[in-house]
Amino acid sequence: MNRRGYLDWLRGLAVLVMIEAHTLDAWSLPAEHARHAYRLAAFVGGFGAPLFLFLAGVSLALAAGTRRRRGLADADVARRALGRGAQIFAIAFLLRLQAWVVSQGPFVATLLKVDILHVMGLSMLCAALAFARLHRSRDRVVILLALAVTASLIAPLVPAAGWVDRLPMHLAWYFRIEPGWTQFTLFPWSGFLFAGAAIGIWLDDARTPESERRVNVSLAAIGVVAGIGGYSLSLLPPIYANVSFWTTSPAFFLLRAGIVMSLVSVAYGWNAWQSRTTWVHRLGVASLFVYWIHVELVYGVPTMWIHRRLTFEQALAGVVVVTALMYALVVLKERRTTQSRTLRGM
Repeated sequence: MNRRGYLDWLRGLAVLVMIEAHTLDAWSLPAEHARHAYRLAAFVGGFGAPLFLFLAGVSLALAAGTRRRRGLADADVARRALGRGAQIFAIAFLLRLQAWVVSQGPFVATLLKVDILHVMGLSMLCAALAFARLHRSRDRVVILLALAVTASLIAPLVPAAGWVDRLPMHLAWYFRIEPGWTQFTLFPWSGFLFAGAAIGIWLDDARTPESERRVNVSLAAIGVVAGIGGYSLSLLPPIYANVSFWTTSPAFFLLRAGIVMSLVSVAYGWNAWQSRTTWVHRLGVASLFVYWIHVELVYGVPTMWIHRRLTFEQALAGVVVVTALMYALVVLKERRTTQSRTLRGM
């Protein structure tokens, strides 16, 4: 897949948002959470997960398109997409195992705790089936968008469903939020990946600079309309009982999806103006590595002595420190990788 620099930049922005959200959540005093500044930061931080899921869907579609143009059959393209989804799902459990090794806790519950990578991996497996069963881009886009809409519409209903009660506790975590053990459920979060895969197919069909520009202009318009639509729906009487706008509301999903789509176009415009590779791009390329390292650093034993003990301002300073450390590790990783490739080529 030919890399699109603006997607790397946007993924790097998601990394920054993720570090901000996790560090403030883990290190700030509980009393600070009532401050307007913290709430604003938490709102911004809430866009990290939608961005990562959306961009994972985009990347899945772009990779599939590239392989198809190289002559691979649809079955082989789908098989590789399924393999990538399975790989991400397996990495999710490796990350949980690392959490237990570093910070201990109940082994089974720690290992089976549901995180964003679990949702991402399973959603990628589902999206890959669209590449296996459908052969026209238009059909794939329609199905993926239908899946995204369905995931958002059923999200308020699934947690209260009787069949979820009958599931083993650890499987129920994929469908119902359990404080302390899962903040990410398949619905509505999988919807962001399905939407991203649909947009990725659209971007993949844009094979010239002019057509890619038109796609991004259209994305900006669609994103603004979707965002305004989500906000407008939030002002109407809810169609679901006892559902908070800020959790599983379809209106909130639409608002976030609209903002995320608009951010793709913002990233495109920014990179057209500032085309050189920046440190944000590099964080984006190494996003999985940064996620892997920083989660246990922020939430685990290494920083336990400052958990929930800092003011908002002190925690913000911590965000800067963690970001600088992650970037330094990314640079070190790049150098080691380059040295290893040089040695293999000798």
